[in-house]
Order: sequence, then structure tokens, then C-alpha cells
Amino acid sequence: MVKEKLIKIRKEKKFSQQDIAKYLNISQTQYLRKEKGEIEIKDDEWERIAKLLDVEIDEIRQSDSDNLLNQNFEKITDITDSHNENNNNFSYKIPKFILKNQQDYITILKKEIEILKIKITELKKK
Repeated sequence: MVKEKLIKIRKEKKFSQQDIAKYLNISQTQYLRKEKGEIEIKDDEWERIAKLLDVEIDEIRQSDSDNLLNQNFEKITDITDSHNENNNNFSYKIPKFILKNQQDYITILKKEIEILKIKITELKKK
């Protein structure tokens, strides 16, 4: 999935794809495929790109699950909104793929939290 946050900041900082590709020691075509989400951007590459752009990783990092959520929200066509003007009742039909997507995303976040807890514990021991 397209790494929109990365592309936006790269352009704001006036870096070309070629600039970042050269810094990562890869071809411009390979870097383009990473921005498009066709090839995974590895953790160490995220770190190096963030350092080059002089930003925090969170400002540019965008996981595939983030993109899936955004894309699915944009594709919603079957949400219905019925409004009763007398008592202001709203009812919505939420597509199952959105609920499934959010459940998957929650699972990913729980795993990341556990990993971070372990890393914090290890750092405290040092």
C-alpha cells in the first residue's frame, strides 16, 4: 500500500526518490516499489529514512494495515443513514469488512504493545 506519509514528508523536505534510494544503496525503481507498498520497507530502512529526513519514525512510518483501513473506509458505499427528525434517532449499517479490518488491526496493535513492553523491561534491566 502506498506510503502516503513518507511521500508527503519526502517532498516537503525536497528529497527525490533517487536521493533516498542512493542513501539506502538501492535503485530508484526499487525505492519507488517500496513507496508504492509493493516491497516491504524494513525496520532499519525506516530508521535510516527518518534520520535522513530529520523526523521521527512515527511521522513517516505507515504500515500496510493502516492503508487497508483507509482504503476500506474510502470504499464504503453501503452505509445507510436513516434519520427520524422527531426523536433524532440514527441507525447505521457498517460493512463486515470494516469490522474485520479493525479486529485485525487491534490484534496487530496488541502484539506491538507486548513487544514494546518486553523491550522496556529489557532496557530497565540494563
